[in-house]
Order: sequence, then structure tokens, then C-alpha cells
Amino acid sequence: MSKLADKVQQELIQAIDSDELVLPTLPEVALRVRETAEDPNAGIQDLAKVIGNDAALTARIIKVVNSPLLRTNKEITDLQMAISRLGINYTSNLATGLAMEQMFQATSDVVDRKMREVWNKSTEIAGICHVLCRHYSRLMPDQATLAGLVHQIGVLPILTYAEEHSELLADSISLNHVIERIHPLIGDRILRAWEFPEPIASVPSQYLDFKRDSARVDYIDIVQVATLQSYLGSEHPYTQLDWSQVSAFAKLGLDPNVDMQADEDLSAAMEAAMGMLQ
Repeated sequence: MSKLADKVQQELIQAIDSDELVLPTLPEVALRVRETAEDPNAGIQDLAKVIGNDAALTARIIKVVNSPLLRTNKEITDLQMAISRLGINYTSNLATGLAMEQMFQATSDVVDRKMREVWNKSTEIAGICHVLCRHYSRLMPDQATLAGLVHQIGVLPILTYAEEHSELLADSISLNHVIERIHPLIGDRILRAWEFPEPIASVPSQYLDFKRDSARVDYIDIVQVATLQSYLGSEHPYTQLDWSQVSAFAKLGLDPNVDMQADEDLSAAMEAAMGMLQ
């Protein structure tokens, strides 16, 4: 690792340890959505009122409910009907995840491009998570989707730091090194600060631990397999790993040598899931 990457990593870890790193805050609409969903006295109408204040988010929720994965015979055009079809928890997790897209924007072109890249990869992995969860586990697809959308959230403060330090921005190799090494650690900190439930809050720091083995299948396993599947057919180093040693495949009952894209039904489902998040 370059001296620059080493220096930046030390500075960021020090800032994390001393609680000096400014963690991003959850978008206002996501906070209000979660608050409403957790209120036992709130209903579909209340949640529709909160989401309805954000036209873009409203359109996204309606797009999701009409996607090939979830649609019924009748097209849904009304937000309240969409929430009623998805359920309050599902809508809340989906709205929280989708609202995060507004955080992946920067003032400099280089950082903005990198943020778009991270967000696009996150939606791709979240789509695969949704399908893996529905077909191979009894976990909640909305939680799996949210886990996929937030697994790289730790990249945000690193890119914000890079925006203020031109020498790091000019050295993309060092920047990528820093991101790879510490985004998992920062990601956990952010999700805990946002009071995400533990099964999702621990995803960033553990999804790249390919030797990890838990007693039963969890969201970390799903994000891990989705990440590996997303690189199939590329030259990425993950494709060189021995996937048969990754216990997450066995826990999901998936053959590590099988390309999910080769299965027409799964491939169509993954395409639909990714499409509904974009």
C-alpha cells in the first residue's frame, strides 16, 4: 500500500476511534418513515402522508409495487394502495434504502462519478439479495434488499474526505486501497449510529469475510453470495476464490459452481429486482 493510502487510513481510523469522524446522517424522509413505521398507533395513511411529501420517493415505491416481481393483475397508481400491498415494514425498509440515493452525490465530478458507481453496484447487489432471499431462505426480502443497499455505506465518508484532500483524489489506486481496507469498519459505525437492527448493522464489516461461518443463514450470507455472483464473468479477484469454501452457499442450498444468470427464471427475477431499484 502506498504511503499516502497508509497515512489516510491512519487518519480516518484515528478519527473513527476518537469519534471525530463526521458520519453522514440518514436523509430526513428516511428518518420520518422509520419513526412512523415504528409507531404502533400509526397506520398506512400516516406512512403515505410522510412518503407523499417526497414526489421522487413516491414514484419509486409505486414503480416497485408494479414491478414484474410484485405486481398483481391490476396496476397500482395510488401510494396508499401501494403501501397496503407491500405492508408497512416492507415499505419502510424499501423507502429507507431508496432515500439513501440522495446521499451519493458530490460537488466534484471525480467523486460524483465514484459515488454513482458505488450506488449502482449497491442496487445491483440489493436486487440479487432480494431474489436470493425469496428463493433460498426464509428471511425477509425487504431486509435483504436494504442490507444490499447499505453494505457499502462506509464509502461515503471516505469519498467526502477525498473531496477535501486533492492529493488522494489524484491518486485513484491509493483511494481504492483506502476504500477497500476501511469502508467495512466505517459502514458498521454508520449503521449503528442510525440505529439499524444488528443483523443489518453488522453486514458491512462481515460480508467480505469469506471464511465466516454462522450457525444459520443470515443477511451477511445473502450479501456475500450476491456480491460474488455480481462479479461472475469478470476478471475480478473474487472470481479467483474457491467458492466451494464459502459456507454461505451451502447455508443457502446453492451450488457455488452454478451461475444464477444461467437459470432463465432466476435471471429474469434478478433483472426485475435490479430494475425496480434503479
